[in-house]
Amino acid sequence: MTFHTQTVVRFAHVDPAGIVFYPRYFEMLNAAVEDMFGEQIGVDFATMHLDRRIGVPTVNLSVDFHAASRLGDLLDFAIEVEKVGGSSATLNVAVTCAGAPRLSIRVVLVCMDLAAGKSIPWPDDMRPAVTATLAA
Repeated sequence: MTFHTQTVVRFAHVDPAGIVFYPRYFEMLNAAVEDMFGEQIGVDFATMHLDRRIGVPTVNLSVDFHAASRLGDLLDFAIEVEKVGGSSATLNVAVTCAGAPRLSIRVVLVCMDLAAGKSIPWPDDMRPAVTATLAA
């Protein structure tokens, strides 16, 4: 099941040439993942981090840049879960603008106990939702 969210390229995202400064894509990616957890997994980051003291930090990230994005562009982030492990999830993210590819991202997240600073198995109430999002 593919999760979609959109982001407008804002002034804060771009360099003096008006194109996205590449580290800003990682902020946009994190926001898209945060949207996915809240809307599709059913546990928002505020609840995860503040109430449950669980995080999902990125432990591996691979990006292919296909074309520049400019101020005012509307980017679509299409997120598919490729694989779910005991405490990890591998996501594939296609970022497009008006159907044209901008980035291809593969990111591995690990479920983590924030207090202990160690990975933990997906909680019983989250694992079924994460697994249900696996790409066919």
